[in-house]
Amino acid sequence: MQTTFTKPNLLTTEQAADFLGVSPATLVGWRFHARYPVPYIKIGHNVRYDPADLMAWIESRKVWQAEVPA
Repeated sequence: MQTTFTKPNLLTTEQAADFLGVSPATLVGWRFHARYPVPYIKIGHNVRYDPADLMAWIESRKVWQAEVPA
């Protein structure tokens, strides 16, 4: 029996920053200061981001505006 693995499509900091519409320096700052809990993966000294995790993080940031009574 042979097991087949699929290589994950992980993003670099630059790619993830582009995905989120922020600068790489902003994303690094968020990670370093834990300002926003953007999920990331450490592989040795490398930091990578899973696009599915980024989408889930974006969804978690949604703010639903309450209707203002007339």
